[in-house]
Amino acid sequence: MSPDVIIGNHQQRVGIPEAWLTALEQTAGDAVRLALERAAGDESPLALLGTVEVALVDDAMIDGVHREFMDVEGATDVITFHHGEIVISAETALRNAAEYHESPAREILRYFVHGLLHLAGHDDRDAASRTRMEAAQEEIVAGLWTKTLADRIG
Repeated sequence: MSPDVIIGNHQQRVGIPEAWLTALEQTAGDAVRLALERAAGDESPLALLGTVEVALVDDAMIDGVHREFMDVEGATDVITFHHGEIVISAETALRNAAEYHESPAREILRYFVHGLLHLAGHDDRDAASRTRMEAAQEEIVAGLWTKTLADRIG
């Protein structure tokens, strides 16, 4: 059984329409299933979780999380905790979307999928692992975006 996914907007610096959150939650089951299909290894925390909580935060908040839990200074795009929490910086998503000529909603989807893949056992610490993870990530994002999200939140 797939975990329930709860997505909350905990920042005010980037306007996130309620429709985006609703569409992401409605697509979350497919995203979890696809991440589990591409699980890295036999032990996947994602398969054992009852709930995955996704928090959209600002750069200041993710910087604090980054410092406290990883001892790394500075904002980042997404941080995943194996107990089922995915923290996404909406500000970083907005900046990266502009830089890469991407929809901000699709960039947030990308970070969500990235977090799910971490929960499915992937890591991106070395080049080979990062390449495998990014390939799985982009395949899932493209499929979900085309199949369900582009018309609703593009």
